[in-house]
Amino acid sequence: MNNLQQPRLLALGDGAWTIEFGSSIDPVIHSRVLGFCNALQKSTDIAEKILEYLPSFRSVSVYYDPAKVDGILLGSELLNLAQNSGNQVSEGRQLYIPVCFEDEFGPDLNEVAQLKNLEVNKVIDLMTSSVFSVYMIGFLPGFPYLGGLPDSLNIPRLANPRLTVPAGSIAIAAGMCAVYPWESPGGWRLLGQTPVPLFDVNHSDHPALIASGDQIHWCSINKARYAELKIECQKTNWDRDSILEIKDWS
Repeated sequence: MNNLQQPRLLALGDGAWTIEFGSSIDPVIHSRVLGFCNALQKSTDIAEKILEYLPSFRSVSVYYDPAKVDGILLGSELLNLAQNSGNQVSEGRQLYIPVCFEDEFGPDLNEVAQLKNLEVNKVIDLMTSSVFSVYMIGFLPGFPYLGGLPDSLNIPRLANPRLTVPAGSIAIAAGMCAVYPWESPGGWRLLGQTPVPLFDVNHSDHPALIASGDQIHWCSINKARYAELKIECQKTNWDRDSILEIKDWS
């Protein structure tokens, strides 16, 4: 439960403020985070004073140049904005992302099904019928932490993390879902893999495909379709934004 009734202003060095809206991972608290971000974007007076802002599960960190901006005054303005922004935000983008749950793409799928006393197809059904909310981006560039995992799939991290997790891996652990945008070590349980690149430096204005506030829908595809999409996504003329228009990847 959230035990903070009002947002708190916390100093983060001499060039940033953190506005904290709660003390737990909670959809209501996160809606306040998104509400504040929405208000911040619309506040031109404040926006011109800051370098960037980073939302997380329950807070937003706002960065500024202390040589150019009065930090105390900015902190007061941010706190006032947070107290009045509420949790009214525009609906996040709906992203339908293809995932292959077959064979080598989901090395932990069978074990998860066994540990949760579920059929493998039931695990896949739970993943594809749920809507996952993006709480924050962290750990790696473009790595989204997703809420909305069904309680029946709540499972601990691996006791022994892998040294290598393939890029695009869809994973669950500790009541959350995530996607690895890069090959890296990791201790989450791997259920499938998407052929869609989650981070592209060619999109300099927004290299990460997924952003905080987005709503993610997983769409099951077979291995042959995965291979087709993998090739398509690697073409230099592939339009990444086309994913915003596609709901059926079969």
